Amino acid sequence: MHGLGCSTWCLMDKGLFEALEILSARTDTVEILADARHDLLYESEACASFDLTYTVHSPTTDINIASCRESIRSASIDLLEEVCRKAGEIDASCIVVHPGFSPWLEMHDKSYNALRRSLLELAGVQEEHGIPIAVENMGSWEVCHFRDTSMLPILEEIGLSFCLDIGHAHINGVLEEFLALASPDHIHLHDNSGTFDDHGALGTGTMDFDRIIPRLPEAGSWIMEVKTLGDFDRSVRYLEGKG
Repeated sequence: MHGLGCSTWCLMDKGLFEALEILSARTDTVEILADARHDLLYESEACASFDLTYTVHSPTTDINIASCRESIRSASIDLLEEVCRKAGEIDASCIVVHPGFSPWLEMHDKSYNALRRSLLELAGVQEEHGIPIAVENMGSWEVCHFRDTSMLPILEEIGLSFCLDIGHAHINGVLEEFLALASPDHIHLHDNSGTFDDHGALGTGTMDFDRIIPRLPEAGSWIMEVKTLGDFDRSVRYLEGKG
């Protein structure tokens, strides 16, 4: 069984040091959700206290790389570059980025063009800092970009990595397509009923992990992205039972 890492999302009520201390007793790999109390721009010193392999999930608030407002789009790229710099300081192996959104569906095409510009700029950031940037497929919200496989050729052409969120793909009914077409560099694992983005423990939804797990690549990190520490522990036990 591939070693499982855990996102600090399940411990956002704790400071980063305490969250890493708790997770280091359970796993060797931690994905830091660089937001709120785990913001790497202010809290990165905590990482040096632990012998962990780190990946970083870029901020999800106050940021939109697909914004039609150029000032916001540009500021979002600047923020991501700062996060990449901090990620380099902690020797992170990967940075996960959300592809942005268009709150007005009537502006979707313009927003998508803004996203394309941002992806090109992120390729430059990736080259400068030497850390793979993995763009994550999103869930069922219509405002979000990258809900199906259509962006995969663009990422490959630009030279960016891909984070496969299997729960998001399941909600959108395209997990089979992603598994058939994609070679993801990074994996987010969680379960849901196929209706809501529950981010539940594995085995609590309708996903067929007997079929899914063997089709996931051994390379790269597998990160449990669940809401509670108990859900991480339950997921580990669930997968151990499958082994």
